[in-house]
Amino acid sequence: MQEELSDHEDLTIPPKERQAATQRSTWTSVVVNIVLTTVQLIVGVFSHSQALIADGIHSLSDLLSDFVVLLASHHSKKEADHDHPYGHQRYETAASLVLGGLLLAVGIGMLISAFHKLENPEAIPAVHSIALWVAVTALIAKEALFRYMLKLAQKVKSSMLIANAWHARSDAASSLVVAIGIIGNLAGYPLLDPVAALIVGFMVSKMGWEFGWEALHDLMDRAADDEEVEAIRATLRDTPGVLGVHDVHTRKMGDMIMVDAHLEVDAQITVEAGHEIAVLARQRVMQRHRVLNLMTHLDPWHRHDGDHDTPR
Repeated sequence: MQEELSDHEDLTIPPKERQAATQRSTWTSVVVNIVLTTVQLIVGVFSHSQALIADGIHSLSDLLSDFVVLLASHHSKKEADHDHPYGHQRYETAASLVLGGLLLAVGIGMLISAFHKLENPEAIPAVHSIALWVAVTALIAKEALFRYMLKLAQKVKSSMLIANAWHARSDAASSLVVAIGIIGNLAGYPLLDPVAALIVGFMVSKMGWEFGWEALHDLMDRAADDEEVEAIRATLRDTPGVLGVHDVHTRKMGDMIMVDAHLEVDAQITVEAGHEIAVLARQRVMQRHRVLNLMTHLDPWHRHDGDHDTPR
């Protein structure tokens, strides 16, 4: 029981391509964040802008998260072994959880610092205009970095890279808020600088919570989304020899999916024929979907008198 698969599009992403994309995206982010962190912190201190300093700390958290991504990427590409028979893909999910926790911690720290400033408004110094130029430059750089990273992440379908890209977008959004706060301070409203730092802290905290919560659910064997499960079910139903499909269960393994399914086959065929149907079903699913492995259970289907249609 064989079927040509060359006429179908291969929807999986080769591991080498994913690894290369991860390295390219992350090292680009590392370079950008090293430059931005250095400039923002130095100029923030000398220009007396708490908002710019907060933005610099945010860029520093991006830099740290980039190294977390590189570490996770290095481990997740390892082949399955005795201790990890299903591979190491969940390193990516764990990395996303770490990124979320890092963002949440940084955001809370920003909130505390901003609140202290707001409690003593008379101590808020005037900001130098150079802080505005740095904030605008950072905004442009971070938005460009986000668009580059997201495009690459979507191409290789990596949730870890997508999370890291949106981390860069949060930096771009925070730089916009910082620029507005600095403009307010320069216009004679000094409170707007710590208010901007407060908003940035809230944005970072919210994104950190969301990333961490999503990663935690994936580590608890969350199923793939309904659309993807239905697509897998349809591929199984279309496999020659499969007369019915039920009890399809999925769980996330990093950016891949583990699948268990019951396949109904003609009760009159041999065990060998049933095995070949199961092998073909597995081959088709793993070629067309982001499936790491498919475990099948064959159930006998009995044709009743008068039945002429294949059950669905």
